[in-house]
Amino acid sequence: MKFHTEYLYFNTKKKREYINITDEVDSALKKSGIKEGMILVSAAHITAGVYINDAENGIIQDIDEMLERLAPERSDYKHHKTGEENGDSHLKNILVGHQVIIPITEGKLDLGPWQQVYYAEFDGQRKKKLIIKAMGE
Repeated sequence: MKFHTEYLYFNTKKKREYINITDEVDSALKKSGIKEGMILVSAAHITAGVYINDAENGIIQDIDEMLERLAPERSDYKHHKTGEENGDSHLKNILVGHQVIIPITEGKLDLGPWQQVYYAEFDGQRKKKLIIKAMGE
């Protein structure tokens, strides 16, 4: 079995951003030489996430609005007593999840016809790391 690991780094201009990273994940897969297996894409921060969905601006806006409804920015989170004011970002991470696993079939990401991989930033404007790990043969 072979393994290949790459890291991506983000320092977003806004607090919340949704970045399509499908090409970067595909590039890491090609470098790995793996033909059959799986690829893990994982945000290495508790205020960011990774998800798979459609690359369509309307659904991205709908996702952002849903997350803001479920975990709104507000000042009364108990987490804020630690000195940080990003309680909503931690909750948004739980809702989206911090990682996805994608099948590798015949050397390609085995995604559905409209599926794309996204990095979701919920507390940006500082450096964050993402891990891409391909595993297989």
